[in-house]
Amino acid sequence: MTNSNDNFEADSAVYKTLLESTKAIPWKIDWNTLQFSYIGPQIEQLLGWTPASWVTVEDWASRMHPEDRAWVVDYCVAQSKSGTDHEADYRALTKDGEYVWIRDVVHVVRNAEGMVEALIGFMFDITERKNTEQKLIVLQKELEELSFKDALTGVYNRRMFDSVMEVEWANAKRNHQPLSLLMLDIDYFKQYNDHYGHIHGDECLKLVAKALSNVGTRSRDFFARFGGEEFIVVLPETDAAAANMIAERCRSLIFKAQIPHEKSLVSQILTVSIGVSTIIPAHSDQAIDLIAKVDRQLYQAKEKGRNRIA
Repeated sequence: MTNSNDNFEADSAVYKTLLESTKAIPWKIDWNTLQFSYIGPQIEQLLGWTPASWVTVEDWASRMHPEDRAWVVDYCVAQSKSGTDHEADYRALTKDGEYVWIRDVVHVVRNAEGMVEALIGFMFDITERKNTEQKLIVLQKELEELSFKDALTGVYNRRMFDSVMEVEWANAKRNHQPLSLLMLDIDYFKQYNDHYGHIHGDECLKLVAKALSNVGTRSRDFFARFGGEEFIVVLPETDAAAANMIAERCRSLIFKAQIPHEKSLVSQILTVSIGVSTIIPAHSDQAIDLIAKVDRQLYQAKEKGRNRIA
């Protein structure tokens, strides 16, 4: 006849074998002494520290990345004291001085009186998952940046302009400061494309964008491709006189680029027409009205013969 103790010991051996054959690393801590009563042998394969070296919770805390240690320890202690099951992700130090991402899943064991008696849990190696998450974050950031960049010229696009304009309009209205816009159009660009071809037309747009990309000298000055052969400059806290000076600088930068344009009716090199508009927005004013106004100013510059500022 089989003894019940023999059955229990056999079952315990089976459970232990099962636990120690998984990738998850089981452990148990006695709450009163804060000492490990057990940790799976898998810990040595993952981190290099022998099971025997895991004596107290101090060994656990000290083998954690300094940036993670304080909040993880405080969080786990608080949750354990309240008797709440919990989990935490942190970087664990290997014996070789490297770090491995760990997810620690903790279950709080209570005694018959409801007092916390022990903590049992599993450590999971989530390094690969964390690396994948980080790559996805980087990719997301790159995609976000690309979504605000013009694919051809590499400068900001209309979508980014809309975002910047919304912010700067609100700032100008709140602080009663002038806000200026410059809208630039390449003169006789259709004729340029017809004569040189669309590939050279694309190169021309790139050259113009490059020439004008540093036209604003302050951190909040903003330059973007508005669409087609049009570009736009946002100049926060800039009055009309200063905006006209920057418009002249734009014309000078294009002149210095010396881009040939044999089919232009105003010059043998590429030129631009520029509309300039400035406003200190009142409560009832709308940003779209300023954009429409600078567009009309640009149209006037072209009507008056191009290669000029209106």
